[in-house]
Formats: sequence, structure tokens, C-alpha cells
Amino acid sequence: MSNKENKDLFLKSSYYYDLPENLIAQTPIEPRDSSRLLVYDRKQNKIEHKIFRDIVDYLNTGDVLVINNTRVLPARLFGFKDTGAKIEVLLQKRINLKDWEVIARPFKRLKEGTKITFSKNLSCTILKKEDYGSCVVRFDFDGVFEERLSEVGQMPLPPYIHEKLKDKERYQTVYSKVEGSSAAPTAGLHFTPQLLNKLKDKGIEIVEVLLHVGLGTFRPVKEDNILNHEMHSEYIEMSKENADKLNSAKREGRRIIAVGTTSVRVLESCADENGVIVPQKRETDIFIYPSYKFKVVDALITNFHLPESTLIMLISAFAGYDETMSIYNEAVKQKYRFFSFGDAMFIK
Repeated sequence: MSNKENKDLFLKSSYYYDLPENLIAQTPIEPRDSSRLLVYDRKQNKIEHKIFRDIVDYLNTGDVLVINNTRVLPARLFGFKDTGAKIEVLLQKRINLKDWEVIARPFKRLKEGTKITFSKNLSCTILKKEDYGSCVVRFDFDGVFEERLSEVGQMPLPPYIHEKLKDKERYQTVYSKVEGSSAAPTAGLHFTPQLLNKLKDKGIEIVEVLLHVGLGTFRPVKEDNILNHEMHSEYIEMSKENADKLNSAKREGRRIIAVGTTSVRVLESCADENGVIVPQKRETDIFIYPSYKFKVVDALITNFHLPESTLIMLISAFAGYDETMSIYNEAVKQKYRFFSFGDAMFIK
């Protein structure tokens, strides 16, 4: 348990750690499962340093591995106003067939009614300006929107990645299926089809859930008191079939292992007060921080997250605050690679 005063855990600055810039991974490692893996045993308060493919040794027959099968849209668009000024638009959340919530830059140059043209077959008009550079826009396109988007859209790499991505598929998990995310569920990037087959052969059950990752994932916490932070909402789906599988595993005492914070948010959002998972399709704005009582998740595979982010707060809730900050300091000392294309951690 943390030896800090509880009120300190509600301060954003409590989640700061020093990260040298050269530890922010700029390119994905090959093969996917050759990244490093820091294993943290919560019961023994012990750290081990492994390679990601060693995860097979830490999962047991009967464990349930929960993966998020979302697929990243080529959600970064570059277009021009009628004046010729260049505008960048990042798709954030679909509202209906034609309307989207987006982040647009430079924000100050835009007015409601401004038209932005991306190609002869794709343009949008700003309907409404909101906070943090957000707008609601209406797209005008010929044919199928997704086809027009794939022609001109680029992968929406996070702002801390400055290298160009050579292969678009490296910002997708190998099990991605349902298009709709503005960012990858990055803990899943370490899995290969061969590794997933090894896990299945060992008797590990794999269950798919859906959370479309929004750009709010990268939105900084601006409030000093984290309780005042307004959490972004994201679309989730839990099918009846998968809810039944997870509820059976819980009844039988088998472990539920979440791949990434996105899977955690789906599982914890879909659980009732008794930890029973209820099938649903909806938006969730669940915010998990220390003092949260986990109802479903027994172990977690995750990447290393930004200082003062809602994601490091979630990890602190799961592993313990002091323990998390110690793990992160050890990872910096051992020169692990951080963030989206970085190394992984298994907390058991």
C-alpha cells in the first residue's frame, strides 16, 4: 500500500516521473514479440526482466486473455481552406454517418462554416467549435466514406513519435478487426499470430472485446486535483457470448488477464457491483485511479505510459501507487523503451 497521504494521490503532480527523451520509442521493434517485458509480482513485490515472448511462461492453462479487437482508422487528414491555408484534422469520434468529432489545427484560424478540402472526393464543413481544439464537422464525400478516408488519410501516430511509419500495419494489432479507433491499443502490438497460437496450445482462452480508442487518450490532465478531470468517453462492446465466457471463468476461479488499459476499461465498465459482466454496447467514461476496487481484472499486460496521464493513474490503482512509481523508475534505470512503440510490463 502507499505510504503517501491519500489526498496526495489526487494530485496530478504525484504521477510525475523523469523520462529522458531518448527512451521514447520512435519505431516499432522487429519481430513484435522481441520487445522487453518487465514482470511485476504484486504478492512478492518482485521485478523480473524478460522478453515479451516469455509471457507464455507466466500464463496458466485456463487463464482468460482479454484483447481489444479495434482497428485504427487512417484518421489524420491534411486539407486546405478556400484561402489556401493548410489545416490538419484528426478524427476523434463518429457521431453519425457524416458527422464527426475531430481535433483541428491550427484551431484559431477556423470558424463555424469553414470548409476544408482534402481531395476532390472528400471535404468537411465545421459545424461547431468546442474546447481543447475539438470541433464537430460534417463530411461531404463521393461513394463510401471509409474508402475516401483510406485514399488520403494517414495513421494518427501520437505527437511524441517523430519518425515516419514505414508500414501502416505496425500501428495495428495482428488481431485488429473493427475499424473505429484514433489510436492503437498499444499493449497488443507485441503479439504475433505464432505467440497467440502458443498461448491457445497451452490452454489459454482468448476473448475479444471492443473499445474504440479516442484521442482523449493523449489529452493531458489539466486540473491539479485529478478528481476535477473530465474523462473522455469511448465506445465499447461486450457480447453476450463473451460475457458468459468471462463469468464462467470468474465462477471457476480462473484468472482474467487484460491486454492493455483499454481492455481493463471495458471489463470494469461492464461489471455490476458483484463483478458479474453484463453484455452491452455504449459509451464509457470510466476513470480509474487509486482507491478504485477492481471487480474483474486479475492481471494486466500494459506498456509504459506518459507522466501525469490517466493511464499511469490506472496502473497505480492496480499495482499500488508507490509500487508503480518504483517500477517506472526501475524501467528508466534499465533503459526500457517507453510509450506506444515501447516495451511492455506484466503485472500479476
